[in-house]
Amino acid sequence: MDEELISKKDLLDLTGISYGQLYRWKRKNVIPEEWFIKKSTFTGQETFFPKERILDRIDKIINLKDGLSLDYLADKFSNNPSDIILKKEEIIKYNLASKWTFDVYEEVFNVSLQYSFDEVLYIYILDRLLQSGDISVDEGKSIISLLNKEYNKLKDKEYEITLLRRLGVGLWIINEYTNDIYYDENSKVVIRHSISKYVEELKLKLESHNN
Repeated sequence: MDEELISKKDLLDLTGISYGQLYRWKRKNVIPEEWFIKKSTFTGQETFFPKERILDRIDKIINLKDGLSLDYLADKFSNNPSDIILKKEEIIKYNLASKWTFDVYEEVFNVSLQYSFDEVLYIYILDRLLQSGDISVDEGKSIISLLNKEYNKLKDKEYEITLLRRLGVGLWIINEYTNDIYYDENSKVVIRHSISKYVEELKLKLESHNN
């Protein structure tokens, strides 16, 4: 499940943006530095990007930038938590998680009257993974337990959650995006998702409800 890459030249041709725009967005942290991947080719060293992520990000930048500063967009796309507190009924009302997902979440963590951004993020990730049908309930409980334990260490860089499964047994890994994962060839990569993408999605959903 190696992520498809796109060269800088092809990216500029496909999106119609300029070299200057691309690197200005990088300087403003609207596009993460980790997405600028240097690789050796027969013509020398070239820059590549994770295709799906960069195209999605550029589409969002172009569609959101009117009237919004790059600093504002950088904050929305960053892993820094929003200063929000939500009640359970608000999380369900905003379609951030189903009641069933909450039932699963509350089997792991104590019921609370209100939830911080990080807690909402764990619930949101759990809901999206369970709704996809790719993971079991027990695997869902495992990933939110792992995130709750480790997430504060992960906010400065781009990280992914990866689920390996072998002989029906799942194993979660949290790895830095730029690092390769080496695993037993008899194991299957079930999912490999960006934590930052979940953060971005959640922030945009919350923003839409606050406007």
